[in-house]
Amino acid sequence: MNRVSSRLSENVSYMKEKLGVGKSFDVIYLDVHYAGKDMALFMIDGFVKDDILHYLMKLLSELPDGSLDEQPLHQLLRTHLPYVELDQTDDFEKVIDGVLAGPTALFVDGMAKAILIDARTYPVRGPQEPDMERVVRGARDGYVETIVFNTALTRRRVRDRSLRMEYMQIGRRSKTDVCVCYIEDIANSTIVEEVKQSLAKIDTDGLPMGEKTVEEFISGRHFNPYPVVRYTERPDTAAAHLYEGHVLIFVDGSPSVLITPATFWHHLQHAEEYRNKPIVGAYLRFVRFLAVWLSIFLLPLWYMWMKTPELVPHALSFVAKSSEGNIPLFGQILLIEFGLDMLRMAAIHTPSALATALGLVAALMIGGIAVEVGLFSNEVILYFAMATIGTFATPSYELGLANRLVRLALLVVTALFGVIGYVVGITVWLMMLARMQSFGVPYLWPFIPFSYRGMRDVLIRSPIPLKNRRPTVLHPKDPDR
Repeated sequence: MNRVSSRLSENVSYMKEKLGVGKSFDVIYLDVHYAGKDMALFMIDGFVKDDILHYLMKLLSELPDGSLDEQPLHQLLRTHLPYVELDQTDDFEKVIDGVLAGPTALFVDGMAKAILIDARTYPVRGPQEPDMERVVRGARDGYVETIVFNTALTRRRVRDRSLRMEYMQIGRRSKTDVCVCYIEDIANSTIVEEVKQSLAKIDTDGLPMGEKTVEEFISGRHFNPYPVVRYTERPDTAAAHLYEGHVLIFVDGSPSVLITPATFWHHLQHAEEYRNKPIVGAYLRFVRFLAVWLSIFLLPLWYMWMKTPELVPHALSFVAKSSEGNIPLFGQILLIEFGLDMLRMAAIHTPSALATALGLVAALMIGGIAVEVGLFSNEVILYFAMATIGTFATPSYELGLANRLVRLALLVVTALFGVIGYVVGITVWLMMLARMQSFGVPYLWPFIPFSYRGMRDVLIRSPIPLKNRRPTVLHPKDPDR
């Protein structure tokens, strides 16, 4: 039975079987009688706005007998159900999926269609500022776990008449709501279609991890740690990328929005740079870039110098370690790398009230006692701390983790092959990044292929009045801002 019947008893029996009425306590079935006709309501407890549904039921209860004898569907939709979001369908699959998503289904005896009343509400937290993207000055709102709230926060900042929010559902069982967002007059149609086709090809039971599951399906390259989409929880950051010609992906149940396409340099930008004067923003960007490069190359370079002291420049002779320690140098570095990861995981699982105590214990164990007993040398802790600060200064959490894996790989090849391993490792890393693409956009653009204007905007935080061109690599329909 795939079509709604005109016999109410058949519809009720089918809905009870499919929704598990009586087996699930939160599936509500109401047997009502209004205007001389038998009716049935199906809904999910907790998804329905009680006040709105009570108001509509009160209006139906006041209808005189016989008022729905002629064209009941027309009468209900046009007159007797004064609500904004109403829909009709004769497809039972759409009715069942609709009820499980939140709307209420109304069946009327003698009417071969169901009315979906979208009077739903979801448990939601307030749109507070995201922890990962804080700024000193600027907006304090952030995306939440409800897709309608997120699209509204975006429309609040982008009141363009060509802003498009295209809806789809992904997951054979979960039927997760997904929205593709772009400005039609700016975004390249080829990129938009590629994103939508990538989403349409996702074939799985559900999206339990939300946007992360979507990313793994649409990006591929499962053994490549570098992200080809950018995450953001800030509506202003999302709006800025929409104006450039990017395509956003909203996933219901997730506060993070996917920005596509995304290059390596997109992951190094932060809203704080644009909340200060251009010269201050340019300085902050320079410091951030320096920190990121140190997080990748500093430890392997220092280790190479320690193994080949003749390569150390005379002006940098002070970098040599003063004490050997009881563990080989390479073992010290690996041990402290893994130790920091253990500390990070412990911090995630530690209640906030105990986080300070955890930090003190870690500082005493790693910073003090470990040196005194000869487990680590002072220089290893110093240079590893500098590299770790660079990792934490990376705006993108995903990029920071990818860079840490590259740092470990460089340490291993440097330990095995010395200078040749260090140079070849960096070369292979650059070649890997140069070959990557994000929805047809080169990952290292504007460095490879080189674009002077694009590279200038990457290295220098240009004043907004001077940024009058959109990124050429996106091939926007409207290249001028």
